[in-house]
Amino acid sequence: MDQSDLWEVLRTPALAAALVAVALVAHAVVMAIANRIARRTSTLQDEALVSSIRQPSRWIMVALVLLGTDSLAVRGDEAAAALTGAVRVIMPLLWGWLVIAIIRFVHGYIEARSDVSAEDNLAARRRRTRADILARIAIVIVGLVSIGLLLLKIPAVREIGVALVASAGLAGLAFGVAAQPLLKNLVAGIQLAFTEPVRIDDVLVYRGEWGRVERITLTYVVLKIWDDRRLVIPVSKLLEEPIENWTLQTSHLLGTVMIHADHAADVESVRKVALDAVRGHRLWDGRVALLQVTDMTADILELRVLMSARNGGELFDLRCDVREAVARFMANELPNSLNRSRLALEPLELS
Repeated sequence: MDQSDLWEVLRTPALAAALVAVALVAHAVVMAIANRIARRTSTLQDEALVSSIRQPSRWIMVALVLLGTDSLAVRGDEAAAALTGAVRVIMPLLWGWLVIAIIRFVHGYIEARSDVSAEDNLAARRRRTRADILARIAIVIVGLVSIGLLLLKIPAVREIGVALVASAGLAGLAFGVAAQPLLKNLVAGIQLAFTEPVRIDDVLVYRGEWGRVERITLTYVVLKIWDDRRLVIPVSKLLEEPIENWTLQTSHLLGTVMIHADHAADVESVRKVALDAVRGHRLWDGRVALLQVTDMTADILELRVLMSARNGGELFDLRCDVREAVARFMANELPNSLNRSRLALEPLELS
């Protein structure tokens, strides 16, 4: 093989390598300029955007440059034509990668601006829930469109697709029947994003389990139980079955402590101790504090202490502390107020 033959073999790879090197250098320069501009802004989101699109934009730039290989090569160069054809096939995936990166950046931006740890976090939970679900829907759609465009670039696959159009109705019916549970949950996930019966960080009671919504996907919801267990619930179940949402409108809640006392109990003393325990507690939100006699049976007098707190977790702790304070007071100061069983003994008359 002489030099002319060797050059014929290496000409297209050398040209492609040179174009790739130019693209990488140009991309590095553009990214350096973008990073410098982003660092001068007052927000960190600009740097996050540059970081998100760095990888997909690099390979898109390489692919765009390689598309010029065919025009720069010698007419009839099969290697250049094959390389250009391969690049055209994968271009939909690269553009889809870039769009998905932007979607994830927007989702992260919304999540960063939605502080669910704040006391009044209803708006933040609403934004974060909708962003989570819509971002997943968008990623799925972009992925399917990218794969579909890639397949359309392949002639053999396109011809097979045209041949299968006649049987598409029957195949679609069979797929719909087989994937009915999945499709049902997908539709329910989209409905969940707009109707918002459940949001991120909501406190739910589902089938007797108390927990906080930790994650929402298109098909299931993860509920973090108070003892660190995770309950995975299909989205369709949340829309079909009744659930208790303690934070649908606000996280503020009312709670009770039930006290069973003797009929002769000093209710006013118990009321004073109970209300002092509620009002002096750091977890009381200042809204409701009262004691009422709610029932009287043949054996007990039922007292109910009603109190309020900012959320379910704080309300549980407040109730426990108030219950303990009242029980200690009644045992130490008013032992006669504790529930007692009375038995009357009458003398037996012997005949």
